[in-house]
Amino acid sequence: MMLLNQPNLKQDESEIRNQDDIFPISYSTLDVRALISEILSCYSIDTVEKCKFWHRGLSDVYFIKTQTSRYFLRISHQHWRCRAEIEFELELLDFLHNHQIPVAYPLRTTEGKLFIEINAPEGKRYAVLLVNAPGQIAIGDLNISQSLKLGATVGKIHQVAVNFQPSVQRQPLNSDYLLESSFLTIAPYLKNRPLDLNCLADIVFQLKAQLQNLPQNPPFWGICWGDPHSGNAHFTPDDQITLFDFDQCGYGWRAFDIAKFLQVSLQSGLSKKVREAFLVGYEGINPLTELEKSNIQALTQTAHIWAWAISIINAEQFNYSRLDPSYFTRYLQQLKRLHSPDWQ
Repeated sequence: MMLLNQPNLKQDESEIRNQDDIFPISYSTLDVRALISEILSCYSIDTVEKCKFWHRGLSDVYFIKTQTSRYFLRISHQHWRCRAEIEFELELLDFLHNHQIPVAYPLRTTEGKLFIEINAPEGKRYAVLLVNAPGQIAIGDLNISQSLKLGATVGKIHQVAVNFQPSVQRQPLNSDYLLESSFLTIAPYLKNRPLDLNCLADIVFQLKAQLQNLPQNPPFWGICWGDPHSGNAHFTPDDQITLFDFDQCGYGWRAFDIAKFLQVSLQSGLSKKVREAFLVGYEGINPLTELEKSNIQALTQTAHIWAWAISIINAEQFNYSRLDPSYFTRYLQQLKRLHSPDWQ
């Protein structure tokens, strides 16, 4: 029997050795069974009835259902966010929740942690369990009442977050990051379109020069959500609001949050009255100065260029086929429209 079994033992040893020779990967899809047993078991929640891969964007998101509640489990992508960036975001959400701002906040583990580190094949990834935001995205996009409420809530964030004291630092939303870094991401794709590349370079130069006039100190400068728009807010039937997706948060110009809302709203075709309601709601809480208002157009173009660069980074990882000539033509046309006198 010993002799008969010997070849099999040698084969098993060879297979064990070859496990160290797994081909390198840049992205893995984590097994839902392991997420239930290894990650969700670290939280004081009821028995998990369902764990489904919900969406792949800048993070992987899983829908979680227990006997009594619903949650979303978010797993960072190794190429997109480091530990400090995630920690900053989660500390901000925790802070806002504790100050009665309606956000989809992170639950703490039984050990009191805001996130769990995962040793994935491609490197460190981070898991966070978020409460479900009640309601749904506004059907047919925002109405005036909902836009007023969204603007007012962003105003409250800026007001309350003056006292936020993070334990870690995050890349500030300044012109070097929003414009220079974004230009370096976009420019290689326009090397065979010199006129378009020069146009983008000229606009970036003009925007940087103009934004030098905006002070980087309070009240102009503070915590920004980074991505306020109708797709990142849920409304209940009685119009109670809950905000989510703070992946792009950081210290920046408060007027940038207004501009980011306008950039997305103009892209989606939201009416001017509804767009204006957002600013009315915001200024009912946190009035802007004339200097800030005079820079809204420049900041809206900046938001567009930044969103464009983020889109490229994500497409390079997961959907390179979308980076065709029409993609760049569309983004350039939108930028030129935002750069024009009748941009709104």
